[in-house]
Amino acid sequence: MIIITGGSRGIGKFLIDEFINEFGDKEILGAYNNTKPGSNETIMHKVDITSPENIKEFIHKNKDILKDIVLVNCAGANYNAYAHKASPIKWADLININLIGTFNMINAVLPIMREDGFGRIINISSVVAQKGIPGTSAYAASKSGLWGMSKAIAVENASKGITVNNLNLGYFQIGMIDSVPLEMQQQIRESIPLKRFGYPIEIYKSVKYLMDNAYITGTSMDINGGLT
Repeated sequence: MIIITGGSRGIGKFLIDEFINEFGDKEILGAYNNTKPGSNETIMHKVDITSPENIKEFIHKNKDILKDIVLVNCAGANYNAYAHKASPIKWADLININLIGTFNMINAVLPIMREDGFGRIINISSVVAQKGIPGTSAYAASKSGLWGMSKAIAVENASKGITVNNLNLGYFQIGMIDSVPLEMQQQIRESIPLKRFGYPIEIYKSVKYLMDNAYITGTSMDINGGLT
């Protein structure tokens, strides 16, 4: 069973659509919170990943079909502000969603994965955590935090057939890039050695690669056209 958070928009929605095309909707569960899904409503569940209790309810509701789990953590938020002007509350809220929320999902599925002797956990991180971009301290902290967390959890669970990895995404033709002014988009594109934004299908292929390879764990894979 493939569980994808942040499934009502952006990368999460794209992955759900692609997996349904390949495997059918009986093998997919999607989670969303604030953005109501416009499609695939039969497999979508409202889940607040900052609430462990809410996640437990989601897991319990679907316990009969949760077998050989692949968890893809796409849910996330953004907050841009220079550090000296940032709201500590908004800064902490972002960490709570992007980092702690991801941990909450992992924490909930690990007992099932360990009992099954199989699991794939794939977290969506970002090149922003590697580049030192002004105004992104909260987002960068949340995404770089995934690296250490995933490494530790990977080592803890390697003997149980569970792999834990991150995809450090660069700039893609989907998601947050739409909020970037066109002039800045051009500047970003020129800074990428491949001189283009990534295609969403390249994210899907990377997720599939990590799903299929049992010998890759504890890694953070860069997918950014050579940007770092």
